[in-house]
Amino acid sequence: MAVVAVSLKMYFDRARTLDYCREVAARVGPVVGPALGVEAVVLPDHLSLAAAAEALLPAGVVLGAQDLCAQDRGPYTGEVSGADLADLGVRVVEVGHAERRSLFGESDAVVAAKTTAAVRNRLVPLLCVGEPTPGPASEAADFCVAQLGSAVAELDPADTVWVAYEPVWAIGAPRPAPAEHVIEVCRALGRAVADRRDARVLYGGSAGPGLLTELWPAVDGVFLGGSPMRWTPWSRWCRKRPRSKPES
Repeated sequence: MAVVAVSLKMYFDRARTLDYCREVAARVGPVVGPALGVEAVVLPDHLSLAAAAEALLPAGVVLGAQDLCAQDRGPYTGEVSGADLADLGVRVVEVGHAERRSLFGESDAVVAAKTTAAVRNRLVPLLCVGEPTPGPASEAADFCVAQLGSAVAELDPADTVWVAYEPVWAIGAPRPAPAEHVIEVCRALGRAVADRRDARVLYGGSAGPGLLTELWPAVDGVFLGGSPMRWTPWSRWCRKRPRSKPES
């Protein structure tokens, strides 16, 4: 099943976030689901999660969160527990985004602890990996597979993990990384999670409509995080993915 996931980051205020979620539910609800081969995921800010769940879940849109604490309970001022996210109906939680690593100093150890916390609370970690500077695809693949390995080292081999390949140098760029580069890296990531249940490999980093078809079947979907005003209508994304994933 193809995945189209969107992080709203902190672009909107709460009212606009909820308007966006209701618009997504209305537009996407009729074109997503197992029978149609598309899974839509929206990751709003934490304060909007409860209300967003009321808009998104009845339409079959998956609710995601943008971060979680590595600990479930305790003296962690300002943090959000994975247990509480799960209780709100969150199914997917983003971990290790380049902005968290650079702006908030999250190390590989912190990313690994958050990945473990997600799985512990029956959430699917959407683990972001990506090399910092342009270079050969083979080197990028080695870097990203190492990031992935570090993050999942404490997990059971069968635990579900989604991986978002987001080369840091392509985030916010005018165009995505070259398709052949993305395909080589994502194939390496796919091999690394091949034995995991329901694993997915997504591409982020200036993705646009039509890219999913170009990258298929090396990727299972796309992860969008640029300006939300560029993401509508979602039906353009849902129509542009192949109906089925051919044998590779």
